[in-house]
Amino acid sequence: MASTGSEVTAQRDESGLIGGWVRADPVRAIGIVLIVASVAWRAQLASRGHLAVDDWVLISRAAESDLTPGFLLTLYNNHFMPAALLITWLVTRVVGLAYWPYVLLMTAGQAVLAVTFFRLLRTLVRPGWALLVPLAVLLFSPLTLEATSWWAVGVNMLPMQIAMVLAVGAQLRYVRTGRRRHLVSLGAAVVFGLLFFEKALLVVPLVFLLTACLLVGGPPVRAVWETVRRYWPSWAVLTAVSLGFAGLYLTRSESSLRQPGSLGEVLSFLWQLIGSTVVPGLLGGPLRWMPADDGAPVTAPPELARWLSWAVFLALVVATVRMRRVAARAWVLLGAYLVLVMALLGATRLGSIYSAVAGTVPRYVSDVVVVAALCIGVALLGLAAPAAGRPPEGAGGTPDDPDAGDPPPPAVLARHRETVSTVLVVVLFAGGLGAAWSTARYGDEWAVKRGRAFLETARAELAAAPPGTVFLDQPVPGDVVPALSAPYNRQSKFFQAMADGPVFVPGAEAPSIFDASGHVAPVRVVGPAVRPGPEEGCGYKIVGGRTVRMPLSAPRDDWFWVVRVGYLSSADTTAVFRLGDTSREFPVKQGLHQYFFEFTGGGDTVELTLPSHGVTVCTNEVVVGTPMPQQ
Repeated sequence: MASTGSEVTAQRDESGLIGGWVRADPVRAIGIVLIVASVAWRAQLASRGHLAVDDWVLISRAAESDLTPGFLLTLYNNHFMPAALLITWLVTRVVGLAYWPYVLLMTAGQAVLAVTFFRLLRTLVRPGWALLVPLAVLLFSPLTLEATSWWAVGVNMLPMQIAMVLAVGAQLRYVRTGRRRHLVSLGAAVVFGLLFFEKALLVVPLVFLLTACLLVGGPPVRAVWETVRRYWPSWAVLTAVSLGFAGLYLTRSESSLRQPGSLGEVLSFLWQLIGSTVVPGLLGGPLRWMPADDGAPVTAPPELARWLSWAVFLALVVATVRMRRVAARAWVLLGAYLVLVMALLGATRLGSIYSAVAGTVPRYVSDVVVVAALCIGVALLGLAAPAAGRPPEGAGGTPDDPDAGDPPPPAVLARHRETVSTVLVVVLFAGGLGAAWSTARYGDEWAVKRGRAFLETARAELAAAPPGTVFLDQPVPGDVVPALSAPYNRQSKFFQAMADGPVFVPGAEAPSIFDASGHVAPVRVVGPAVRPGPEEGCGYKIVGGRTVRMPLSAPRDDWFWVVRVGYLSSADTTAVFRLGDTSREFPVKQGLHQYFFEFTGGGDTVELTLPSHGVTVCTNEVVVGTPMPQQ
């Protein structure tokens, strides 16, 4: 009984400690609950999907490469991402073609981002229940769903977002304390982001803009000048990092700059990006998604939802600007960063085959969510008072407080405080419902993965295939890996990382092929065949040491083909096949056989030569065309 009483007492003490911890800081407690809920929900959503599009290419490159500086410093689609390539290489070598390790990594990255952002918020803005609003924007905005479900996006974007938060936090601590060690943290944060994604270079202007807008007071010109003068050590560090990275990147990259086709293309892009993606996405949208094959869906908000989100967003801006002086500077910061992002996207995405939908792709603005959440927090709560500490070395003064002297709330807001609070609660509730609906619908789209179905079917078929089954190499379906990713859209590349994967050969007597669903089937060649030969019962008779010409029923362009030769031979030998200016040697066996082989070339007449004397081959079956599975 004494033991039982002790246990009860211990449980009460523990409950009391937990209750006291929650009562001491309920905002912190609820913030932690939101973080846990967001991370768990997104992990579950991500697990419904699978590897997609660029993931297959990254894994194939990792499977075929040794871990060398050359591999790590190679650009992928003009992206510099050595740390991302390293992680993908390690996972590929350990588990091969698997998705779950990437889900765990993205979940861990999201948790780190959420915790570091929450800590930054509590340092940057005044305490209050409204602090949960910017935290919820970061945690639940549908604009960041790709970064927590699609590895090729998450491995770039999550480290960049973390770098943004760490760099801003380091600069904030340097401004408030003047300790030079925070400059080291500032530079390290930017370097960390750049190791995963060259777009992390935008962290540099972000830190400058945030300092000028939020940490230094005065008119715009004076604020910029004081930002440069007071905190020049920060800019020296960031300039050194930027120049070093630029020197490395520019020596390896090709120009990604494009010219838009017209002013209409630019205006359409801007309307899509701001009107259909950013503003609705920050307020719980887009509510509706448009599928994009195996990749993540793009935004397609209903017209009413788009205009309602704009109305709410403008009302938020106006209300916060009237309540807090610093709110206007926060919105200027968000606008300035958004202009940087739009300029970068406009210069690299417009004028391409994807420009018509470039503004609807959420991953292009995932980093904007971090800045928007910070700005919303500052606009709602104002800046926190800095802790006591000495000014920056050589700064000659303390940081200004742009939030000082806030005017009292307008009389109309004061008189109707209860009504205003009710409206805010309704708006927040509606935004939460919108985010939940948008996230659930994204999950439904993300769960449909043609690549997973293709891979799982192929695995089952390979397990049931007889020993010695070999395959001719063909592209995987275009909605799994697009043709633009060639040669990594080939099946031989796709299956490289698979343990006990299929064996691909350039030629075989009875090869197999994967159909569009991943099923294994014998090969047939569809295309023009040679016209019937003159020898009755033989067709074309090829005698050793001689060449026979056989006209095709239709010419073939110079392209990648598969050739099937059915023949009857008097002995084992080799034969030389020629079409146009290209030739290919293949083995011949005694008796009635066939042989399939890959061939690149074109023409209207086939030539067959038997180099060995004393051998006779009859054939009337030579087809040059496209390999297809037998029905």
